Amino acid sequence: MRAGADLSAVEARWLAIGAQGLGKPRPKGTVGRRHVHNAIETVGTLQLDAINVVARTQFLVLFSWLGAYDPDHLHSLTGPGGELFEYWGHAASLVPMAAQPLFRWRMAHAGATPLRVARREEYRKANAKYIAAVLAEVRDRGPLTAGQLSDPRRQDGEWWDRRSQGRVALEHLFAIGAVAGWRTPNFERVYDIPERVIPAPVLAQPTPTTEEAQRELLLSSARSLGVATVSDLAAYYYIRPKAAAARVAELVESGSLVSVQVDGWRDAAYTTPDVRVRRPTRPTATLLSPFDSLIWERSRTSRLFGFDYTIEVYVPEPKRVYGYYVMPLLVGDELVARFDLKSDRKVSALRVRGAYAEPGADPAAIAPAAVAELDALRSWLGLDNLAIASTGNLAPALRQATVA
Repeated sequence: MRAGADLSAVEARWLAIGAQGLGKPRPKGTVGRRHVHNAIETVGTLQLDAINVVARTQFLVLFSWLGAYDPDHLHSLTGPGGELFEYWGHAASLVPMAAQPLFRWRMAHAGATPLRVARREEYRKANAKYIAAVLAEVRDRGPLTAGQLSDPRRQDGEWWDRRSQGRVALEHLFAIGAVAGWRTPNFERVYDIPERVIPAPVLAQPTPTTEEAQRELLLSSARSLGVATVSDLAAYYYIRPKAAAARVAELVESGSLVSVQVDGWRDAAYTTPDVRVRRPTRPTATLLSPFDSLIWERSRTSRLFGFDYTIEVYVPEPKRVYGYYVMPLLVGDELVARFDLKSDRKVSALRVRGAYAEPGADPAAIAPAAVAELDALRSWLGLDNLAIASTGNLAPALRQATVA
């Protein structure tokens, strides 16, 4: 795309959907490890989260991409010598192993604000002996979970304060790159020294400067977003906006990015020169995790789709508008509905506790594609039934579509 080109709002949506790999049909036939790896290569960073109301987000994002697949494929790509490694990409994330050198600047600074750096240094000084002992134990006994430490120093408290001192020490070591980690199927993090986790050829790669690494990460952001403002690009890998603006200017000067104008966007947008606008061709609807990289930046989601979205997990129940764990529905190039979902293993049902069509969307037109996608999710989760409550303006059409 040429510098200074004008894009319509619809073309911007097409670029965003296509860049995330959601504009083309899901793979046919058996979905293997290669498909999972390619999906993560496309999005660049796969956010992890412990919430398991439907399924954990890392598995739901891949379902959106691939349809039915074996979650063990994702596990098989992580851990010692794997093709993916966990670090702070966009929050806790899995990223391609080849990108590990691009995060060493963050390990050196632990990716934190100066205040947090000060607190971390204060913590390190106050607990240096214990941190060293934890690192030595991982080196001698690893791989280990926090609970397997010989002196985990458990403590009482609410929520995050219940972390043991051993867990805090391991997380500190993880943040600075002194240990690496991966997840068990139960989402518990296992820690070991990098030499036993990161492949030797990756560890042997030179460490880029902070500026070099940030430029590469922002280019990765641009490829995964399709078209984006500086703010969008910065948020994808949590790079500070001021630093991102400087790096984006350098990328434009070098010709790696071009500036374009998007109709209705206040700020300038950027894309890679080789990007091409293509209409989405996926024939099926797509349910999206709240932590899917297409929609995780809420201001961008509003700008692209006119879709105002807030995850209400941490909102008190009486104040929730749509529900606890709400998944938007993408049809073509529009977000047309949202569903409050829950996997109820006791009765083997995917519960649709609320179904809501967006303003201007026709519930009767949406319902058949929505039911097909919900039923595909139900089947992949290994549940026997789709249970649709009467809550929401889409619920009657949805229930009718299940018997049609």
